[in-house]
Amino acid sequence: MLERLERQRTYGLVGHSGGGKTSLAEMFLFLSKATDRLGKVEQGNTCLDFEPEEVKRRGSIQPGFAYIQWNKHEHYLVDLPGDLNFSGDIQYLLTSVDSVLFVIDGLEGIKPLSKRIWAEVDKSGLPVLIWVNKVDLERANFEHSYASIQENLGIKTVVLFWPVGSGDDFKGVVNLLDLKFYDFQQKKTLPLPAELKQEVTTLRTSLLEDIAETSEELMEKYLEQGSLNEEELLKGLKSAMAKKELVPVVAGSAWQEQAVGLLLDLINQIFFSPLERPKWQGEDNTSLASDPDGPATAFVCKTMIDPFAGQVSVLRVLAGKIMPDLTLVNAQTGEKEKLNNIFRLQGKERLPVKTELGPGAILGVAKLKNTHTGDTLRVEDSNFVLKLPELPVPVVSYALTAKKQGDEDKIFAAVQKILEEDPTLKLERNPETGDMLLSGMGQLHLETVVEKVKNRYNVDIALELPHIAYRETIKAKAEVQGKYKKQTGGHGQYGDCWIRVEPLPRGGGYEFVDEIVGGVIPKQYIPAVDAGIQEAAAKGFLAGYPVIDFKVTLYDGSYHSVDSSELAFKVAGSLAFKKAMEKCKPILLEPVMKVVITVPDQYMGDVISDISGRRGKVLGSESNAGYTEIQAEVPMAEMLTYAQTLTSMTSGQGIYTMEFAHYAEVPPPLAEKIINENKQE
Repeated sequence: MLERLERQRTYGLVGHSGGGKTSLAEMFLFLSKATDRLGKVEQGNTCLDFEPEEVKRRGSIQPGFAYIQWNKHEHYLVDLPGDLNFSGDIQYLLTSVDSVLFVIDGLEGIKPLSKRIWAEVDKSGLPVLIWVNKVDLERANFEHSYASIQENLGIKTVVLFWPVGSGDDFKGVVNLLDLKFYDFQQKKTLPLPAELKQEVTTLRTSLLEDIAETSEELMEKYLEQGSLNEEELLKGLKSAMAKKELVPVVAGSAWQEQAVGLLLDLINQIFFSPLERPKWQGEDNTSLASDPDGPATAFVCKTMIDPFAGQVSVLRVLAGKIMPDLTLVNAQTGEKEKLNNIFRLQGKERLPVKTELGPGAILGVAKLKNTHTGDTLRVEDSNFVLKLPELPVPVVSYALTAKKQGDEDKIFAAVQKILEEDPTLKLERNPETGDMLLSGMGQLHLETVVEKVKNRYNVDIALELPHIAYRETIKAKAEVQGKYKKQTGGHGQYGDCWIRVEPLPRGGGYEFVDEIVGGVIPKQYIPAVDAGIQEAAAKGFLAGYPVIDFKVTLYDGSYHSVDSSELAFKVAGSLAFKKAMEKCKPILLEPVMKVVITVPDQYMGDVISDISGRRGKVLGSESNAGYTEIQAEVPMAEMLTYAQTLTSMTSGQGIYTMEFAHYAEVPPPLAEKIINENKQE
């Protein structure tokens, strides 16, 4: 198995949406004869984008998994979505691979979204190879794209495939590792044309020097010999990639099959086998070598729901050997899970596996009992639990309502199934407003969930802005009497209390003080007064929102020896509170959120100006490595659609988090509008 693992590559195709990742993956499948038909994204017939929502949008909304064989090497590849709405779990998926093929649009170079996605790749620490795609198209400019890589990503790069021509004149590429020219028209390797020798010599010298500088041993050889052979170059390049000192760049076109075969050969040469990767880091400072003879261990990197076959768990084998009918223990739940059938994934197709698979393999297992994305499966006597990367906090929330009467109960169950697939989604019910809230990475993210629910479970859902949990409070002090007297045929009802109501500082909550002396109100009735006040406060006074941050002192009253009861004093307390609210200058409060926004420096002014326009208060900002982190407090009502605005304002490069900070007074004109709207409802 060791020899086989040495020729195994597990990698992710990463890049911004529209750069050509899926088209490149489809060409990999076609060239390797894993499929006999070349799928086209624009025709909606690709192997990897098979969900109805993907076909409709002509883009990936979930990762695609595939297995190919190329020149005696096995490749497990993962095509990651390039839209930030669908890449919230990118760190889980990057954990499942050993290398990254980063795809860039040769027409535009590094786009704003590319920088965001690159930051996630950089965080993973994985070695990267950059493919500049679409060099065959009109307006393509490899040199511009290459310059944008260096300028925007802050990395040291080396060119391995130098394009000869561009657009319609894209003739071929020179492989600077072996100094061979591959001619696209003749589809074969030719001697280096004389007119290219001077330029290629300069490029080759630069490549040699850049690689030699990463190793004292190589530098000594280079100075002694004046050159390095291909084996030495590859060894030095792989070492530099592992240390993140160099990122190689190659050029070609996925659509026209230009240099794609050469790219697959290069992946065989410089991408890392599972045996070469660093040890896996576990919780409690444990580690695990990627060893086929180690304890069988796998990581659930993705969960997919098949409407017909049920749940499919996608596993990355970390160590040991995985085979059909193997029983592993879920480290998170302690439950045993039997892998009845294992299979490789080829888009939506399943390739049954009857033999054992070692580290680096990505496989599917159906119908595990209680296993979810992020779980570690291991042999019973192991104590290893993979340390998971942090996932981003959802930034957009919408309320879910049924379009069809009677479907209300179906919504929660249907959406809950979608949540199994996507750990970045969150579903909860707000007990105060009654809203069923779905939170995710963007509006498009949530709209796609709604589409899936309709397609799979025939439940039609509308997305609406959630209700704001306003509060009410008081600004003045008042003393009032609450008296309840009712005479009926038998015993009557009598309760009489005097209360003093006064404001507390923001966050002070509710305080009840008993100052009754001389038994003017018997002790058994005092809690009833308190209960009546709290019940009335919960229903609000201005607009039906709970009243907070006030103190009530019960200081006088009277009772009737026959007609008084707990109910009478509860009603008296409620009446007293309502009277007090009329005199205590009630106001409306709104939730204010603490917001942390991170944007490229050039957008800082626009973002701060926008925050001010949202009645926000900027608390401070800090700039680092071209990005500014802005801390602010903004009313929640102004943040409901902020994700779309920030995306538009920063060309997709801005991110933010927010959490509740405190309640603050709503400006009078706005408060009046809210109160009137609530009265109408």
